[in-house]
Amino acid sequence: MTWNALDAYDNGLSFFSEIVEAVPADRWAAPSPCDGWTALDVLGHVGEAASVGARILRGGELDFTRHDPPSSAVEGDPAAWWSARATEARDALTGATDLDREVDSPAGRRTVRDGLSFPAVDLYLHGWDIAAATGRTVGFPDDAIVFINGVFDGVPDEVTRRPGVFAAAVSVPEGGDATTRLIGWAGRDPEWAAD
Repeated sequence: MTWNALDAYDNGLSFFSEIVEAVPADRWAAPSPCDGWTALDVLGHVGEAASVGARILRGGELDFTRHDPPSSAVEGDPAAWWSARATEARDALTGATDLDREVDSPAGRRTVRDGLSFPAVDLYLHGWDIAAATGRTVGFPDDAIVFINGVFDGVPDEVTRRPGVFAAAVSVPEGGDATTRLIGWAGRDPEWAAD
């Protein structure tokens, strides 16, 4: 299946941005569903990935330096910091029209389509993580669910079930909605709640 990774990434930026803007200032230190990470760590991780993605799209020099903890990447107001990363990513998207162009990425040479697909997925899943960390419930838009399922359709478990990608799938209640099923597939407990 072929999908428009540019649209999926742009839509993911909007989804993630709406969640970030709704986080109360006192909730950034809350634990998240990502083991050992706070909501601010999740934000730092996604923001760093967005900056790398923008450099990939522009064909710029890649810097794979990662902050540990990821929250140390965030400077000043978290929402303002993220807004700058999202603007940088959107600006880079406007110049990217050839989805089959090969670019350097942290995973080696890839097409723009492949290079943006996983970061687009991350925007939705980590958006859910931040929402859960701050006591909110969010659902994924239907087009995001179709996109995410398409990205991983036919990808073997040994590729996705490893550190830094996804934990083992979590059982979800029968009859759960599409977001609940996807969250469980991605190794997250859909019932997870901060303290």
